[in-house]
Amino acid sequence: MITPIQEIKERLDIADFIRSYIPLSPAGKNLKALCPFHKEKTPSFMVSPERQTWHCFGACGEGGDIFKFLMKYENLEFYEALKVLAEKAGVELKKISPVEQKQFGVLYDINQSAKDFFKKELEKSTKALNYLKDRGLKKEIVEEFELGLSPQEFDALTRHLINLGYDIKDVERAGLNYKTERGSYVDRFRGRIIFPFYNHFGKAAGFSGRILPELENADIGKYINSPETLIFNKSKVLYGFHKTKESVRQQQSVILVEGQMDFLMVYQDGIRNVVATSGTALTVEHLKTLRRLTDKLILYFDNDEAGFKAAERAIDLANASDFNARILTLADFKDPAEIVQKSPGTLTGLINKTKPAMEFYFDRYLSIPEEKEENKKEKDFSGFKKGLKIILGKIKKLASAVERNCWLKELSLRTEIEERALAEEMEQLKSENWLSGELVNGKIKISQPINQASGQLRRKELICQRLISLIVLDNGSKEEITDYLNYFPADYLSIWKHITEKTDLNDEKLVNLSNLIYLRSSFESSILDEEKIGQEFHELLRQLKSEHLKEKKQELSHSLKEAERNNDETKIKFVLEQFNEIAKQLNGQYN
Repeated sequence: MITPIQEIKERLDIADFIRSYIPLSPAGKNLKALCPFHKEKTPSFMVSPERQTWHCFGACGEGGDIFKFLMKYENLEFYEALKVLAEKAGVELKKISPVEQKQFGVLYDINQSAKDFFKKELEKSTKALNYLKDRGLKKEIVEEFELGLSPQEFDALTRHLINLGYDIKDVERAGLNYKTERGSYVDRFRGRIIFPFYNHFGKAAGFSGRILPELENADIGKYINSPETLIFNKSKVLYGFHKTKESVRQQQSVILVEGQMDFLMVYQDGIRNVVATSGTALTVEHLKTLRRLTDKLILYFDNDEAGFKAAERAIDLANASDFNARILTLADFKDPAEIVQKSPGTLTGLINKTKPAMEFYFDRYLSIPEEKEENKKEKDFSGFKKGLKIILGKIKKLASAVERNCWLKELSLRTEIEERALAEEMEQLKSENWLSGELVNGKIKISQPINQASGQLRRKELICQRLISLIVLDNGSKEEITDYLNYFPADYLSIWKHITEKTDLNDEKLVNLSNLIYLRSSFESSILDEEKIGQEFHELLRQLKSEHLKEKKQELSHSLKEAERNNDETKIKFVLEQFNEIAKQLNGQYN
């Protein structure tokens, strides 16, 4: 029986769908475009109408089907994307089995019921309402963002939801309670002001809770968020975005603050192009969401070392994503909420006086307190050099070459060091990843470089991919490659048979790999030199055999060691003969 997902894929053409987001141009049987998920000047994003798939062969390396494209482009969870595509394809989601519906839909229902419960509890609590009033929040803002209260009871919400007919296991899946070691269920949010998180459709997907002041102690977190669920991912959600995204689009800038109270007070002050990260670090997913509306990001973080470090991480992410990042400084106030409460209307003027984020680094790392020791000149120079190295690392990571050049000139003016010398020093940082520094007792402490190891395919697999790509392009001989099929890994042999003999691929991993090879062949057909392809094909066959012989040689080495440990003279002689034969073949290949 065909599933709704399969029916959607059959009814919607991936090329037409993606074309509604980005322009596509012909590339043989396929289509190409500038990748929408990273900055590039030469198209590396390929779409296959035949296979209903897409892949980027550029920096991001993303790929998938129509669902994956929509989820990435609109930053949606799967179930949200399913509803959008089902409506577009005219597929009724009633066809989804009760089990599938239960996996997603019931979580939204539970969150809606929980939100209503929290709102009613807040309406009954004079103490909680007075707390919000004392923080400066007006009643209309509390109501607009549907703030609530979770009572300081063991399982008040859980009992309420069970009385409404929900399964306690689903309440747990929604992240609203948890099971103790004794087997009982406890409400996750107890004695807290509740701030609902909304998804792109305006539905409550999760919550954040701020402990009531009278319950604060060192052992309890001031804020807690819902855990990761099927419908809530805190690395993707920006608090208040469902309300402010149109203002962000219209004003072509977004103010990023840390917490919900900051957001609500700024919003209340009439500034509507604002979002909050809500107690979690800024992520690439957050920036992807904002990037579709604006490339101007105004950052505010607390005026302490923790706030500075958070600002630095955010600036690095923003600069790497080619945002125009600026810093909002509130020297006399601890946070935006305080300035709005104590001096309404002042914030607008300060926003107009923001400074480029790189200025933040100049102030932070070129203004180091002097040492008091006798040899302070030597120590001052050491600290200066460390600070300079950090700043050069930041400039190097800027996505824009024009910006890099401008800030190198500015750094040269400020330090009175020749621009050429700074450029040379910056180039020496290429093997290191200077992300951040920290001021400890007036000295710079540089964080360790981050190793970004990633899994790589074996050389034989890469060779097989390339050979199959050339066959797909009709630039290789199927007859010639037949003698080399014994050297193919099992997965690539299956793909070869799928292509040449039209056999089915029942393994999803192999289907995806086959799609990737098809798209890669189309991508490379536009950039390859036709005259050299034949030479490359024969060279790849030679290398494939060479890799096979090297593997056999390695296996024989292990067998020889084992035979020597066992003093098996007969096996030693046999293995040595094979080993020598393999060595001759390898030597013959390179002579």
